[in-house]
Amino acid sequence: MTTAVATDIREFVQRKHRVSELEDSTDIFALGFINSLFAMQLVLFLENRFGIRIPNDELVLDNLRTVTAMTGLVERQLATVTRSAP
Repeated sequence: MTTAVATDIREFVQRKHRVSELEDSTDIFALGFINSLFAMQLVLFLENRFGIRIPNDELVLDNLRTVTAMTGLVERQLATVTRSAP
């Protein structure tokens, strides 16, 4: 699932910022892509696309800094959903 999650996240960022190449380890904050509006769009995208809720304690910049970090965040939340399912 990691590859599919990363692909979806990477494509979302690329669409929003019209970049053709984005490495999973690239710091999108350093590229100047993140402002408060895009950060909220990103969180909403992750929650809606993957059917998760990101708890407040996970809403830290380091979890949104790279595609790799966001993939880890999504997978942690998906694991939580799976564990709590009946």
